[in-house]
Amino acid sequence: MADFDLVRGLAVEEHGLATVAIARSDGTVHSSVVNAGPIDDPVSGRPSVGFVARGGTRKLELLRYRRNATITFRRGWNWVSVQGPVRLVGPDDADPDFDAATLPKLLRDVFIAATGTHDDWDEYDRVMAAERRCAVFIEADRVLGNG
Repeated sequence: MADFDLVRGLAVEEHGLATVAIARSDGTVHSSVVNAGPIDDPVSGRPSVGFVARGGTRKLELLRYRRNATITFRRGWNWVSVQGPVRLVGPDDADPDFDAATLPKLLRDVFIAATGTHDDWDEYDRVMAAERRCAVFIEADRVLGNG
């Protein structure tokens, strides 16, 4: 199993760009590019990779149903994948163990973990709320890579 430090290194080198993959019910794979970064799960505290997903997307629908995903960072020929269960925290995905009042800060923390910066955090919070953004955490049950 690759070390989680490889996740941290490649996430920064690739400016947070990663590919997330989720199995569909017919066995095919839904994948998309997201901005993601290493961040501990806000409830369990376990090492995870987080990203922010827009509400109402097929990606979120599949994550709700499958509750498991794989996310891969790559830089050149180096790559690392994190596989594991998913935690969703958002306006349409309340978690009984998470204080919903702190969702704006959590979305900021995930964005920052994905190497994001912003000049106007109040505007960021407004857009996140309007788009019903959800914080997605993929727990690092399995870390695989070539580094």
